[in-house]
Order: sequence, then C-alpha cells, then structure tokens
Amino acid sequence: MADHQEATVTLPSAPASVSDARRYVARVLAEWGLADGTEDADTVRLIVSELATNAVQHTRGQSPTFTVDVRLDREEQLRIGVTDSHPRYPRRLPAAVQQDNGRGMVIIRCLTAERGGRLSVTPTADGGKTVWICLPWTVPVP
Repeated sequence: MADHQEATVTLPSAPASVSDARRYVARVLAEWGLADGTEDADTVRLIVSELATNAVQHTRGQSPTFTVDVRLDREEQLRIGVTDSHPRYPRRLPAAVQQDNGRGMVIIRCLTAERGGRLSVTPTADGGKTVWICLPWTVPVP
C-alpha cells in the first residue's frame, strides 16, 4: 500500500446522496483492506451517514453539492472529510428525548472518540467548511 491514498466524490445535496456517500466510502475502504461487516467498517459508515445527512439537511439549500474526501496517511491514520459551501459550522442542537433528529454531531463525536480519533472543522476558501474525522488505521498491511 502506498504511503498516502486518497479518494473523493462530489454528490448533490439531496437525501438520496447520503446512501451514495456511505456506499462510496465503504467501497473505497474495502479496496484499502477494511473488510465490510466489521465493527470498524460499520462505525465509519454510520459516521459518514451522519456527516452527509448534516451536509444535506443543515445547509438549507445554500450548498448545492457536498464532497466526501477519504484519505489514508502512512497506513496509520484514516481521515474522512465532508465539505459543503454553507458558512455555518455544525453545532449541537438541543434534542428532546422523543425527537427524531438533532443528535448527529453527538453521535459522530462519540463514535470518533470511542475509536481513539478526533473531530475537527476547517474553513474552505469559498466560505464553506469541512468537517473532518480522524481515526487510527488498524487494518494490517497485506
């Protein structure tokens, strides 16, 4: 495996794109050695689903697309970023016990921390932002 691998996809900001993003990342990670159906693969898919859902729902139509970047650095670190062109950074929303939404960032933070990773948000040149998760890469090198 190379010292650095990268894959990117840009999708329309539409609900159907959430599953497209999830499938894309799962396919890329499988090519890089992370077997589908493992706990790590399931965790990454859930994180990508939440990040993509946020990019679709919370940009209020101001971001016609979102981009998913997947990077593997030195066989040590997996970084996944979801970029949209809306300027507002994600924030934790108050979620009532019976409310169906508002917990995405909490889920992302918890899953990332459980895997020994971290979450960050960086601005883009066009005024948007990228929400990044960084996880240790634990897949043995073939």
